[in-house]
Amino acid sequence: MNLVAQIAMAAAETEHHGNVAAETVIYGLIAVGIFALMGLVTLSYRNVANRHAAKAEAFAEKHGEDGHGH
Repeated sequence: MNLVAQIAMAAAETEHHGNVAAETVIYGLIAVGIFALMGLVTLSYRNVANRHAAKAEAFAEKHGEDGHGH
């Protein structure tokens, strides 16, 4: 037997035939959890401009119409 055949035999012996979908489902759950957390962070910034409308109006009055100073 040559070296390539021995390596192939060793790989075949250590190979297991389990349910690959069940073994890798944890990666999908982790990805779903991360995307859900990122979605919550994105959602938390919703309507932020309206929360600070008084500050924006005061800034616009102080610095001109456009508020950017250009």
